[in-house]
Amino acid sequence: MTNIIRADYRNPAHAEAIVALMQTYAQDTMGGGEALAEGVTSVLIERLSAVPGAVSLLAFADAQPAGLLNAFAGFSTFAARPLLNIHDLIVAPAFRGQGVARALMAEAEAIARERGCAKLTLEVLEGNATAQRLYQSLGYGDYVLDPAMGRALFWQKRL
Repeated sequence: MTNIIRADYRNPAHAEAIVALMQTYAQDTMGGGEALAEGVTSVLIERLSAVPGAVSLLAFADAQPAGLLNAFAGFSTFAARPLLNIHDLIVAPAFRGQGVARALMAEAEAIARERGCAKLTLEVLEGNATAQRLYQSLGYGDYVLDPAMGRALFWQKRL
């Protein structure tokens, strides 16, 4: 059975699970295929806990960390209400296909509703068909204001 909890960044077991699952994600092809640097893992929890509106959800199966969802508060100017952006969703390989991601997403939606959010947002890689199927089954879709202008694109500039 999968148990979803809201992580407490001060809890060493939660902190350890977050870092371990982030390493799993980073090393996966969907996360770039490279381990997080020691300089990142050593400060991740401290810095994550300092972000206002951050939430991390942990999934445990038989006391083993099975999944992680990190989300951050944002604001929808068009709705004049908060939003919740799902930034990371990780399921450890041994627990994939068992509903862990779906359970994490359900809890994130519950938190967004508690916060009075106008919407949930997320990014997904074009090649991640499995994640896309999950998100579509949960009601997520392209961000389009005017179909004539097309879909919104998510870009970045590394600093």
